[in-house]
Amino acid sequence: MINWMKRLNQALPGLVLGILIYGVLIELIGVWFVTDKVRYTSGLLIGIGCATFMAIHIAMIIEESVRIGKGHEKYLSFKSVMRYLIVCAVMILMMVFKLGNMFTAIIGILGLKVSAYAQPLLIKRLGKTSSNISEGNNEELNTKEVKV
Repeated sequence: MINWMKRLNQALPGLVLGILIYGVLIELIGVWFVTDKVRYTSGLLIGIGCATFMAIHIAMIIEESVRIGKGHEKYLSFKSVMRYLIVCAVMILMMVFKLGNMFTAIIGILGLKVSAYAQPLLIKRLGKTSSNISEGNNEELNTKEVKV
């Protein structure tokens, strides 16, 4: 799974790891202060799931838009709107069926932003420098440079 994410986007595994770490921290901190622990946890899990879906979907759309090349603006716009409509549909279903706490679901979705901003710190903590990451990119993907 990690290799698949690295092939899609080199930063994606770290982003998903950051989302998961954020979710665990929010769960451990917040669960002590609420009365309905099940809805708190289920709402947070739904939000973290949405954030992970959004991160993977954004990476896939970036890859596809690079392949398409010129004229990808409409494609990107359509896919972005669809991504947010899917998240809105999940939230509406969550409200209708009372699957979790809406507030914690939104906090879980914000894990995507927190993870994106914390990415340099996470890379630094894991002991990887930017030169190691760029060197690892070529080794892991087994790519070859082609001169035209």
